[in-house]
Amino acid sequence: MSLPHQTADQSGSILQFAKWPEPGRVKTRLAAALGAYGAMNAHIELTCTVLGNLLEVGCPVDFWWDKPEPGSRKYAARILAQLEANRIPPQSQVGQDLGERMSHALSTTLQSADRAVIVGSDCPSVDPNYVRQALSALEHSDVVLGPSNDGGFVLIGSRTDLGGALAGIDWGTDQALAQTQAALSAAGFQVCQLEPRWDVDELADWELFCTEWGVTG
Repeated sequence: MSLPHQTADQSGSILQFAKWPEPGRVKTRLAAALGAYGAMNAHIELTCTVLGNLLEVGCPVDFWWDKPEPGSRKYAARILAQLEANRIPPQSQVGQDLGERMSHALSTTLQSADRAVIVGSDCPSVDPNYVRQALSALEHSDVVLGPSNDGGFVLIGSRTDLGGALAGIDWGTDQALAQTQAALSAAGFQVCQLEPRWDVDELADWELFCTEWGVTG
């Protein structure tokens, strides 16, 4: 029986970006309410949920950690088990900042696919149909962006190497989307924006996720 990420239109690939789970380094804005371990567990829950969403799209899925696997796999065990069950060998992001890491991952993937889309691991609202919309948008646009409600974005996709177009963006701020759009347009790329989605940064976002997905937070 074929696995979900192997059954698809091989012309498009989906990349999930994720931070390696360790207490105190993930979902830090949730830690004030949930504690360091609670915030880490929220990150793990979100990462697994997003991976499940992406596997339903029907395209190959790659998984990119924000750093090489450290010696301890204790906290990452649930995520690693889901990856192993779906035969997805994780890769490591390369670059000094998020822009460099995304550009590198897209460029690498586009060597064997004609379209590539990156989704963050705190974006459970990015459902399979939303990703399909992004892939379809890349049939007529160079880049697609999925805005988030906080001024950033939950998804970025490309059908061409972006070079250094993502340099100098104020990542993690409410200007990230506008700056990215402006930089891509200035570099000559045709950009399509989808409808906004929400991600999980604050406690209210986490509570919304728990309510909609039936998670005991």
